[in-house]
Amino acid sequence: MTGAQPAPDPGVVTERYGNVSVLIGPQRSTYPYANTLLVPGRDATVVIDPSLTVAGRAPAADLALVSHGHEDHIAGLADYDGPVRVHAADLDAVRSPAALVACFGFAPEDAAEMERALRTDFRVEDRNDVTALSDGEVLDLGGRTVTAVHLPGHTAGHCGFLIEPAGLLFVADIDLTSFGPLYGDIASSLSEFEASMRRCADIEARWYATSHQKGVIEGRAEFRSRVDAFAGVIEQREERLLAFLAQPRTMAEIVDHRFVYRPHVPGAHVPLIERRTAAQHLRRLQDDGRVVRLADGSYHRAPA
Repeated sequence: MTGAQPAPDPGVVTERYGNVSVLIGPQRSTYPYANTLLVPGRDATVVIDPSLTVAGRAPAADLALVSHGHEDHIAGLADYDGPVRVHAADLDAVRSPAALVACFGFAPEDAAEMERALRTDFRVEDRNDVTALSDGEVLDLGGRTVTAVHLPGHTAGHCGFLIEPAGLLFVADIDLTSFGPLYGDIASSLSEFEASMRRCADIEARWYATSHQKGVIEGRAEFRSRVDAFAGVIEQREERLLAFLAQPRTMAEIVDHRFVYRPHVPGAHVPLIERRTAAQHLRRLQDDGRVVRLADGSYHRAPA
């Protein structure tokens, strides 16, 4: 694996937790940046989620691990010549910019622009050297291990990594931000995201590292508290949706109302994510008998 040691970037902060270095990008790794981890062992060094935070100044590593196939987590891969590992369910998205774009379900004209942006702004390129990683797989670095923990929902292959003996669990985009869980890709799943939050909250660790903004949380009790608050955004979205459905609403009206993004946020991805997010909540609310779909296709809150 290539990767020259660059001069320190004043916009990047390195924090160390045991033997693990967490490289934090500008604005605490707010998108388009993401935290990148460096894990040295006696026999090999692993970089996790080489992002824009390290693009062009990649720390040397023998292997790159990717938590999931989104552009902000792979922008630094261009500085590494292999090997790269990611969960099998996200393999195509990391191998091919076209496959990554397909995960979002853009219209053809928007898909072409998105692929252009991936290649130019995020330096994403075709990678035939990416191989599959499985849940529970243990990578022995020599005195250090990295265990893959499948945490689907955000994407189908979204993974965390438990690093021992440091006692650090990287939970990637279970990122604990006030924005809340994001489950708007074609292969995303609300129910799987909820199960993944429960799974990582049950894993004993000293530190829990996120990809964005919140950084590293110390202690399982504090982490669980923050996971509960993060998960609470799902319930808030559902309650807001139920209130909105006090009168019949079409899907177009629900999408335009915005239950995920604020009104000022632009982008072709916004209505797609709003629609897929709403559809998942509506299915659950219908199954629970709290929402009914009317003959004209609109949705209405069921009578109490």
